[in-house]
Amino acid sequence: MNFYTRKLIKPEDLNPNNTLFGGTLLKWIDEEAAVYAIIQLGTIRCVTKYMSEINFVSSPRQGDIIELGIKATHFGTTSLTLACQVRNKINLKVVLTIEKIVFVTIDENGKPTPHGRKEITYTDERLREQ
Repeated sequence: MNFYTRKLIKPEDLNPNNTLFGGTLLKWIDEEAAVYAIIQLGTIRCVTKYMSEINFVSSPRQGDIIELGIKATHFGTTSLTLACQVRNKINLKVVLTIEKIVFVTIDENGKPTPHGRKEITYTDERLREQ
């Protein structure tokens, strides 16, 4: 799991229970996963296709710092499957897990198109290959 992004939980991120609003966290995850997929696939032409069960494990509070972890688990012909874990840097608790997030590469008409990738890269060089 690669943990690249950290977020400080601020008052505007809270729900009425004074814990992190789930919708805010899901927005951050989708954005982080999209950036990861773009780097792995070497194209900005990819979209979120599917997200499996979202398991909220613990609730961060204002002032906590969380970090978002993403890992590529499978390359399909047109797709890339990722796993996600969010953890709290303050108390070391897992905040959320998502087993599958699937991104699909698309052409200029929005139709799935092969991406030609088969393995994880650990640099952002694919963005400059075109």
